[in-house]
Amino acid sequence: MDDYLKGFLIINRSKGTRLAYADLANSFLSRFMGLMFKGSIENGLVLKIPQGRGRRGSGIHMFFMRMSLDVLFLDKEKKVVDLVNLKPWQVYNPKKPARFVVELPEGTLNSSKTQIGDELDFTCDHA
Repeated sequence: MDDYLKGFLIINRSKGTRLAYADLANSFLSRFMGLMFKGSIENGLVLKIPQGRGRRGSGIHMFFMRMSLDVLFLDKEKKVVDLVNLKPWQVYNPKKPARFVVELPEGTLNSSKTQIGDELDFTCDHA
């Protein structure tokens, strides 16, 4: 299986809007590397957190990042349980455990008006 699955569309079902395009990191290495060392991003990145991890196990770091990110934490039903804007070198543990962590370009959350409790969905827009 590929480390990254490319080109998913993230939809905010609660608001009926498109949030962003993203790739899915589905291995330990792809989750660990995330968006480190990138100067800019075109697509966001969805990190699929292994089942059974607690709040701290779904936390993220911004080590070696060159840009700020808007980050969403989703439960297994893809409902937003926390969201935050993070700057390089910050570490963050969500308020509740997450099954998915969605890293997006800074400003995406403001423009989309996504908030805690919104239900999201991932779809393939290329089919």
